[in-house]
Amino acid sequence: MKILLTGATGFISKKLIQELLNKDFELSTILRNRVDHCPNKVKQFVVGDFTRDIDYSNALIGIDCVIHLAGKAHVIDKNKASVLDGFRLINTDLTLNLARQAAVAGVNRFVFLSSIRVNGNQNAEPFLESDDPNPQEPYAISKHEAEQGLFKLAKETDLEVVIIRPPLVYGANAPGNFGRLMSWAGKKHPMPLPFGLVGNSRSLVAIDNLVDFIITCVTHKNAANEVFLVSDREDLSTTQLLRKIAKAFNKKIFLLSVPVQLIIFMAGFLGRKADAIRLFSSLQVDSSKAKELLNWNPKITMDKQLLKIAKAQK
Repeated sequence: MKILLTGATGFISKKLIQELLNKDFELSTILRNRVDHCPNKVKQFVVGDFTRDIDYSNALIGIDCVIHLAGKAHVIDKNKASVLDGFRLINTDLTLNLARQAAVAGVNRFVFLSSIRVNGNQNAEPFLESDDPNPQEPYAISKHEAEQGLFKLAKETDLEVVIIRPPLVYGANAPGNFGRLMSWAGKKHPMPLPFGLVGNSRSLVAIDNLVDFIITCVTHKNAANEVFLVSDREDLSTTQLLRKIAKAFNKKIFLLSVPVQLIIFMAGFLGRKADAIRLFSSLQVDSSKAKELLNWNPKITMDKQLLKIAKAQK
């Protein structure tokens, strides 16, 4: 099977490329610029700067499935309308342009990595695929609009669409907050954190599990024209996560018992109240559909993935 991958230089793609090659897929990728660290077996198609009218026709010749991981997670602009436009250009317009050309080229399936934020930023009960979308910020809105456009295209053409909405993805060299936690745990004497009383519940997905699930969605006939939420199925609080990370790194840590509401109040003085609320809120997903429809189960536990991360950082 011939696969075309976007976002090949990203955190998730690097692991995905390894696994696709291990399983003998024929792999091509679309890039802004040629990269030296890409395996020789991967054919690179350089398209330059991303614009709404990129011609992907050469890259799509003979392709069976497109895995679209490329996207924009951050736009630095104080103007809210401009921020949304920035996200729409990459996450919506470029996605739909690629998908339309894929349909014309006779590609069978288009796997799109969306985000759990399409469902919402927090919940009291685990999200389901059947829940009404509730995107709260420009990034999530742009992802939701891409999903809507893809399903419209699937109805109008023979292109099969698969939408994956992962929660926080963790692994070695993960970006963002999780990467900072890994750096914290990797220190000789990790600094005490005021997170000893956080009683939330969050779903996460190990990069090994997400990559395995993406490949399942490429090949499984029942994945066609479906939305999937995916996780490790090991929900835990922020406090429990920090203790698991410390155990993986074989470190003693001190989590101060500071009330969550006090932390949120203090964060408000720093202009970070919204960030604190998100950090301490619950966000769970019910990923049972993946098991029921695709017979998929996580291939690695959280403890084992954390041990792999700790080993990689030594």
